[in-house]
Amino acid sequence: MNPVILRRYRLSDAPAVSSLFREIYGDHYVQPHVYLPCMISQNHCDGRWHSLVALVDDNIRGHATLFRQAACHSSIAELALSVVHPDTRGQNVATLLGRQLLIHAQALDYRGVTIKQVTQHPYTQRMAAGLGFHSCGLLPDYVPSPFGGPGRETIVVGYCSIDGYRRPLPALAWPVACRELMQHLQSVFGVADKTPPWKGPKVHFEHASGRYDVLLKTLDENLLKQLGQLPAQWLTSIRLRLADGFAGALEDLAAVGFAFTGIVPDERSEGWLALFHRGYQPATLTLHCPHMQHLQAQALALAEMCRKQK
Repeated sequence: MNPVILRRYRLSDAPAVSSLFREIYGDHYVQPHVYLPCMISQNHCDGRWHSLVALVDDNIRGHATLFRQAACHSSIAELALSVVHPDTRGQNVATLLGRQLLIHAQALDYRGVTIKQVTQHPYTQRMAAGLGFHSCGLLPDYVPSPFGGPGRETIVVGYCSIDGYRRPLPALAWPVACRELMQHLQSVFGVADKTPPWKGPKVHFEHASGRYDVLLKTLDENLLKQLGQLPAQWLTSIRLRLADGFAGALEDLAAVGFAFTGIVPDERSEGWLALFHRGYQPATLTLHCPHMQHLQAQALALAEMCRKQK
């Protein structure tokens, strides 16, 4: 078997990288930029993507990138756009690319890296755990299936601290329903007495990839009423600042059908965001992380309860 060589992306690689995504995913990959080689190169020139490629006999057979959101100057990158040609699978190419990019993340002065793990197969979940990521949140029906199926793909979010940087959770009294998960994440990421300052608008609302995304600094009675009045059939995702009042918000949002599905790092600050979802299609999944499996079971139970109440 010919050796696999890793190297940094070059602008001349764009057509081959685009062809690799087309060959593996057809027309179904969720990030449209991979279908235009000029956009692949532009993202690298703008500093949003920092990619490595894997070569076999000088042919590109693997790709992965550190992805940075353009909307905010974040200290977090995402390990994303990972793809490996079937002829090269079984050689741990995705793991090798990911491990090298985590080293690059330190050199690029990132303080943490996230990863979105697909759930239609267990490989990316096992790989993420092997790279040192800790699963912290579940995104039900997050994007259309990249495999061309009729359903949507549920995502497990993982987080890995870089070079000893801490992103502690606030010292809160956790409700029984999520206490085991939150105490586990505190043992991994630490605990802080103060919540980092909020950055950005108090409420942000947008539609993306077939879902409605809500970003909130706080939840009050008036806002809860408005959220409850959104169409129940909408796939709605709420990210709420993890701070004082979380326990009450969890109970209030559950009362209007929103399931708590973990936490994710806030890319605009050094804090965390609590995840809540409604409108997802109940599905049975087998997940690598037992904490994520428990969240999935809770989300299914709430969806079933809401269905019976209609």
